[in-house]
Amino acid sequence: MKLRSIELSLPDPVDATRFMVDIWGLVAADEREGTIYLRGSGSSPYLVSFTAGEEFARSTTFTCSADELAGLTARVAAAGWPARKVISADPGEGHGIEVELPEGTILRFLTGTSEVTPIEGYAKATRRVMPVGLTHVVFNADDAEAMGHAVESVLGFAVSDRTKGMVFVRCNTKHHSTAFARAGFSSLNHIAFEMDDLDAVMRGIGWMRDNGFTPAWGPGRHGPGANVYAYYIAPFGPVIEYSTAVETVAEDHVAGEPDEWTWPEHRIDQWGVSDKDFAGLRIAEERFRFRRDWEPQPIAN
Repeated sequence: MKLRSIELSLPDPVDATRFMVDIWGLVAADEREGTIYLRGSGSSPYLVSFTAGEEFARSTTFTCSADELAGLTARVAAAGWPARKVISADPGEGHGIEVELPEGTILRFLTGTSEVTPIEGYAKATRRVMPVGLTHVVFNADDAEAMGHAVESVLGFAVSDRTKGMVFVRCNTKHHSTAFARAGFSSLNHIAFEMDDLDAVMRGIGWMRDNGFTPAWGPGRHGPGANVYAYYIAPFGPVIEYSTAVETVAEDHVAGEPDEWTWPEHRIDQWGVSDKDFAGLRIAEERFRFRRDWEPQPIAN
């Protein structure tokens, strides 16, 4: 199983697309029935989609095998979570289920999907960068601990680490594909885009600075996952991240506990070279709430 894409509803998809293509580095992939799809350089048919409407997070999509889908469908049905069967009309197609988690987070699981041929990113001489794919999508939670237990027991995910701020969750050998922040409310926390390497993250920071954007936090290197990061508040609302080098964990990985992830005074990451706009990030992290705009249907075979 792997994370593929996130689908957002927002008032001005064209303006959001302009920023994500001209500045952030994505590429137009398709447009279907008013929904705009943007891709990176990797094999995913798209990474983000924008649909005109009120501001909310429509879904986050994972692709999986037929056996994985059958197993989680049975567990979701047994748990009684709101869900429905879906046939995707998005690039990459596929079929599966859409699920509402206990705090309202909407996840979609598809099998039988297709990928696309990777493309070349921007040459260094252009000063531009192009994300490869999505590396993780993080959600805020009213009870992050309960959400971690829920996705472990029902979706088959695994908790990789617990800190005072987050519960990190994986769906494959990557340290985390998602996480639940201990925020006291439910919403989209941030969208992290995978970059080729550390150099690409740093060149991305330079290109963003050329265009008048400074990081809300970063550059830095996290503790859990050990990934390099640079966070920005997009003009259209959400927190987005250039990231690279999320560590791989073994099957017998033992989740760390909050007391194991502490920092020296005045440090909040491994490097300690950047400030964090706590207030600005908090506002942005509260904006994209979840909304189920469909009716639950029986999914058990």
